Amino acid sequence: MFTTLRNAFKIKDLRKKIFFTFAMLVVIRLGSQLPVPGVNRAYFANWFAAQTGDAFNFFDAFTGGSFLNMSILALNITPYITSSIIMQLLTIAIPKLEEMQRDGEDGRKKIASITRYVTVALSIIESAAMAIGFGRQGLLENYNALNVITVIVALTAGSAFLMWIGEQITENGVGNGISIVLVINIISRMPQDIASLFQQFVLGKPIAVGVVAAAIIIAIILALIIMVIILNDGIRRIPVEYAQKVRGRRSVGGQSSNIPLKINTAGVIPIIFAQSILQFPLIICSLFGIQGSGFGAKVLRALNSSNWCDPTQLVYSIGLVIYIALVIFFAYFYTSITFNPLEVAENMKRAGGFIPGIRPGKPTSEYLAGILNYIIFIGAVGLTLIGIIPYFFNGVFNASVSFGGTSLIIIVSVILETLKQVETQMATFNYKGFLDD
Repeated sequence: MFTTLRNAFKIKDLRKKIFFTFAMLVVIRLGSQLPVPGVNRAYFANWFAAQTGDAFNFFDAFTGGSFLNMSILALNITPYITSSIIMQLLTIAIPKLEEMQRDGEDGRKKIASITRYVTVALSIIESAAMAIGFGRQGLLENYNALNVITVIVALTAGSAFLMWIGEQITENGVGNGISIVLVINIISRMPQDIASLFQQFVLGKPIAVGVVAAAIIIAIILALIIMVIILNDGIRRIPVEYAQKVRGRRSVGGQSSNIPLKINTAGVIPIIFAQSILQFPLIICSLFGIQGSGFGAKVLRALNSSNWCDPTQLVYSIGLVIYIALVIFFAYFYTSITFNPLEVAENMKRAGGFIPGIRPGKPTSEYLAGILNYIIFIGAVGLTLIGIIPYFFNGVFNASVSFGGTSLIIIVSVILETLKQVETQMATFNYKGFLDD
């Protein structure tokens, strides 16, 4: 990693891209401190601290504290992420969008343009819900139409601005812009969480106990990072042979290749989907001040991840079981809409390719589907383990942090992907330099 960055700084154009990316990240962090006009930030901070659930903690971690500060970037990049997921799902359901996706670069640009409009629409809806819902409870210093509109415009503009910054990083920076914006938000909360862990388990304890506690914390974090790297880089390569054909006086084909199937085919999407579904009722109840009673209150406590793995109330860990089931379900569901074994088999057949020992066509499709099912299960199990380890330590030891399994998966995956892109650009620049010489 450090070798790649050091070599990248030796290339002038790439060095400019890195500095541009860094400058954009500084702008993001500065924007996270600018308050929305007319907002009572003290009220919101007190309201946030009074919440017993962690539904908004997850959202605040993704916004890098902008949500808690109620800054102009409070919505952050989350509307864009949601709209991107919606567009991916609609691409499967709507033939016109599917046709656009297959239409090469022009089609992808059209889908990207639609995604921007959906992002703005979602930002307006979310900011309106916050301005009206929280405004009635004291968020706005003066609850009137002008202040409500001001909050909606400010939050929507902030989300659109971050979307623009992400695209600029992709075009003029090191690439992977939207993901880098998300990662810098998550990383910005980590020093605070590490300090909290240090105060809770190390500070004020006997030296031996403090050293052991610090060693255990570091070991757990490193173990999670290693697991994420293994899960992210795990690939099952399926060999493919291409039949040799004679065209005129030339022989075409006769080459060997492979189909790389990632172990974690769905990435972090299953965890995000599962957490969103479980936290949606909690967010709605929090916005409208619904506490629940009797069975309803128990259901809400079960959906609250802060109650999972608590030895004193194990009954609420049923929510963890539901969470695991949702992660596995969405791992299969998301992979099924992003990888079509039948389409891959047909493309191989048309290109004269075949898997050794497997007949082309339907047998190849069935073979790929069978392997894919095993791979998805392994990836889902690994994803689940990484996701529930933080909940276990939170429930047993009350070690609550924002950089849980989801955050680590995003951080490590984005860093590895960005480094690969930097290495690719380095190779491109070196190749150009060789031609210029």
